[in-house]
Amino acid sequence: QVQLVESGGGLVEPGGSLRLSCATSGFNLNYYHMAWFRQAPGKEREGISCISHRGQPVYYTDSVKGRFTFSRDNGRNMVYLHMNNLKPDDTAVYYCATSRREFCTGRAMWDVEYDMAYWGKGTLVTVSS
Repeated sequence: QVQLVESGGGLVEPGGSLRLSCATSGFNLNYYHMAWFRQAPGKEREGISCISHRGQPVYYTDSVKGRFTFSRDNGRNMVYLHMNNLKPDDTAVYYCATSRREFCTGRAMWDVEYDMAYWGKGTLVTVSS
């Protein structure tokens, strides 16, 4: 069955960096678009980035554009979210997700969320001094 397992979260100071990983299994990553979402305390889940099955195109929500980079290594069945210049507002549980649909086509991330069929359990990122 499809499994997504996030890791790499933790406590980081403002301005710091983290790399989140999502280990995938149970499906052929070569054919799947992937996405990252996050949910801050007391807030709704937010889509932040998606990547097509070949690695391009990649889309980002405005709040993370220029600071976060979504990458993938299909050979290792892994996807990554590189996060730089972290801010306290980035504090959230981060989830990777996917679907059999080709969803990373430039649509708004709030719309992409409706297509998601598989979710990981998340990894907590806390940005605080």
